[in-house]
Amino acid sequence: MQNIKFPVHFQFKITTLSNDFTATDASGSVIAFVKQKMFKLKEDILIYSDESKTKINYRIKADRWLDFSAAYAFFDENGTEFGKIVRKGWRSIWKAQYEIIDENQKLQYYINEENGWVKVLDALLGEIPGLNFFTGYLFNPSYMVTNEAGKSIVRLKKSPSFFGRKFELTQIGAMDSDDDDRIMLGLMMMVLLERRRG
Repeated sequence: MQNIKFPVHFQFKITTLSNDFTATDASGSVIAFVKQKMFKLKEDILIYSDESKTKINYRIKADRWLDFSAAYAFFDENGTEFGKIVRKGWRSIWKAQYEIIDENQKLQYYINEENGWVKVLDALLGEIPGLNFFTGYLFNPSYMVTNEAGKSIVRLKKSPSFFGRKFELTQIGAMDSDDDDRIMLGLMMMVLLERRRG
């Protein structure tokens, strides 16, 4: 996923049982089709080049069974690990917090939810019959990716939509071309986890 044209859009399929989505760039070209394997105790995510699902470009695998603080490793098409995303367990109860680690186990980026109240209000109003259909339009969390120096790189924001199915990724600062894949895969995994949480 080199030379990405921003903004990038993630759109979930609501006609399937699985948690699948398509990533398209600013020109509308598909840059990835993300498929989450169903009924797995350990997360196993396949990232295809497009919706035809003929070529797997990447894979994301959890390091342990369903866990609050699991790490999710990134693998290229040859099966070589080149980084991971780690959820910061208890710190993520209020506001989601993740870290992106490189292949040398060095921390590179942070992903932080920008406003924890959005999730709380979404969860509360989502329990009220009738109102739960509209929370996808009213409450739209956003997540900022920053480097170790605290400089903002990209923002992922849920777009108003039924069933929370659309997200937009915009570039804020310069991104190292070697890190494009790690950042994109980290956000893809994070959006799967956070969408499930509400």
